[in-house]
Amino acid sequence: MTQIPLPASALAENHEADAARDDGVREIAPDVAYRQLAIVNVAFYGEAGAGDGGWVLIDAGVFGSGPAIRHAAQARFGGSGRPACIVLTHGHFDHVGVLETLSREWDVPVYAHPLEHPYLNGTRSYPPPDPHVGGGMLARLSPLFPTSPVDVGAHLRDLPPDHSVPFMSGFRWIHTPGHAPGHVSLWRERDRLLIAGDAIVTTAQESVYASVTQAPEMHGPPMYFTPDWAAARESVRAIDALSPETVITGHGAAMQGQDMKLALAALARNFDVVAVPEDKRGGDASEA
Repeated sequence: MTQIPLPASALAENHEADAARDDGVREIAPDVAYRQLAIVNVAFYGEAGAGDGGWVLIDAGVFGSGPAIRHAAQARFGGSGRPACIVLTHGHFDHVGVLETLSREWDVPVYAHPLEHPYLNGTRSYPPPDPHVGGGMLARLSPLFPTSPVDVGAHLRDLPPDHSVPFMSGFRWIHTPGHAPGHVSLWRERDRLLIAGDAIVTTAQESVYASVTQAPEMHGPPMYFTPDWAAARESVRAIDALSPETVITGHGAAMQGQDMKLALAALARNFDVVAVPEDKRGGDASEA
């Protein structure tokens, strides 16, 4: 599988200092930050010191990441660390690992695209992953990953039909399916900042080594959990058309600048060759 190497940007260079902070949070803008938790990132919206109800959690990590999320929230925002809401890019296991616990503990709404609701209200499981794609250890281990739904139905809400994002002023949600039917990315026009979820990632997520080292590379969505490659291709092209300045992805380091833009454009242009597994080409990833 061809990959698109991405030279380290100013953001990547600043991550060492950010990682040294006690809460482990890497600030990208005064009101946007993220933290890596094992193989996945969670993002935080809200300025430091915003207090209870003054911030938003985007995605909910893997199983066991509750203490790290709580600690980061209290360190960054103060108070008891309770947000206004939780917003989900999608419902895969590594993005909802502690969703049931946190939504119940905080008693806050959980916003997601309506097409993701069956995977979040306990009624439908995701399709099984494909361990034969990508060539990495995580791909081979993917049959062990949970596909069964969580159930946060009591707190679950639709993202607004006007594409605004609750409690995230200036952000709009964009439907970016392919990796999951109701996958969304969060876009802010004024500084061209994108929280992309898994529509694109900046590490070879199929590889344990790449997931640990976080060497910056531009990739399509994680292969083993992407059932609709035609939709995934169109989502990447839609993201590229936005011309983001900064991207925070579900896996890998946040990136910005011209090198990132060039790599994203190359991914969009050559998606079927560099992102789609060979045994999927000519199937749902037909030529545009």
